[in-house]
Amino acid sequence: MILEMKVPSPGESITEVEIAEWLVKDGDYVEKDQAIAEVDSDKATLELPAEESGTITLKAEEGDAVAVGEVVCLIDTSASKPEGDDKAKKETKEEKETQVSKSEPAAETKSSEPAKTYASGTPSPAAKKILDEKDIPSSSVKGTGKDGRITKEDAMNAVPSMGTPTGGKRGESRSKLSMLRRKVAERLVSAKNETAMLTTFNEVDMSAIFSLRTSYKEEFKEAHGVSLGFMSFFTKAVIRALQLFPAVNSMIDGKEMITYDFCDISIAVSGPKGLMVPVIRNAENLTFRGVEAEVKRLAIRAREGQITVDEMTGGTFTISNGGVFGSMLSTPIINPPQSGILGMHNIVERPVVKNGEIAIAPVMYLALSYDHRIIDGKESVSFLVAVKEALENPEEHLMNGDVKKALEL
Repeated sequence: MILEMKVPSPGESITEVEIAEWLVKDGDYVEKDQAIAEVDSDKATLELPAEESGTITLKAEEGDAVAVGEVVCLIDTSASKPEGDDKAKKETKEEKETQVSKSEPAAETKSSEPAKTYASGTPSPAAKKILDEKDIPSSSVKGTGKDGRITKEDAMNAVPSMGTPTGGKRGESRSKLSMLRRKVAERLVSAKNETAMLTTFNEVDMSAIFSLRTSYKEEFKEAHGVSLGFMSFFTKAVIRALQLFPAVNSMIDGKEMITYDFCDISIAVSGPKGLMVPVIRNAENLTFRGVEAEVKRLAIRAREGQITVDEMTGGTFTISNGGVFGSMLSTPIINPPQSGILGMHNIVERPVVKNGEIAIAPVMYLALSYDHRIIDGKESVSFLVAVKEALENPEEHLMNGDVKKALEL
């Protein structure tokens, strides 16, 4: 029986995918549920499992865009699994082909070489003298004389190569962008062209969070099995600020503005196929432990290529942490159709003024990019100040004065 394998729908609104890589070859025997291909949609990279066991016949090539529901391969389910002797026959055939290929050069050596002439870029004596004076190799000059001979005129017109000769490699390579990467590029350009994007900055003294983490991180990890990181503090601080300034938790839909009474926080994660932005749903209902557990779960799924389209759909606000890569400051691009994104950066000890004296403190620069069409400057700046206040005094603003209760210890 011949089974036609069709492209399944990866999610709502996705009409086609791209064959990123075949994990099997034409004619291979595949087992049921074995991953046979990786396919890219405009939102994620997914594995395509074999629906039945049998011999596979590929009907699409790597890089092909195929519609959802289109046949990409055939599986002959009546084929039996090959035994070891088939493998031995294959190896014997490959050995014979290798022996034949090795014997071919010997036959070629019997043919006599043509007599050397001034063809193929050989310069005339006068041309050679000029090229030597210009320090130009004859191989870089195209001859216009008989049989390709380099004439005196060719040598006089030759231009020395500019720059310092280093002898280094100057090759290049080309590779096709994946559908996911192309979609990310389109969305970034769209965000720049279709929104009135503006960025405002502030700085945060992270001393209070450092102190809390030092005091409770071991107890927190022992109690909950996850680390007490920075993302839970930033997520809670952003939620508080979104509730204070709901315009930042809004987006434009035609001539209307939609404002949400929930906080679905998108977190930018670097995956093997590029940037992924999974969503923490109803983050306003999560505790510190809940946020850390969800961030860890989503990050692992993104890095292992298991993230689904549904897990990346939606989101009302984004947090991007470029600090893990060493970024000091950036202007993050809005993740449309959202209206705001908060950029976190690296934490560096810097001199600050405390109580009229200069002190050293761990400082992080923050950047808020926002859509100025629906968020005014006053709201954006006030939002970022609210985030700063919560991070510099988390015990009061994020923990209601009871650290152990907030951390569920």
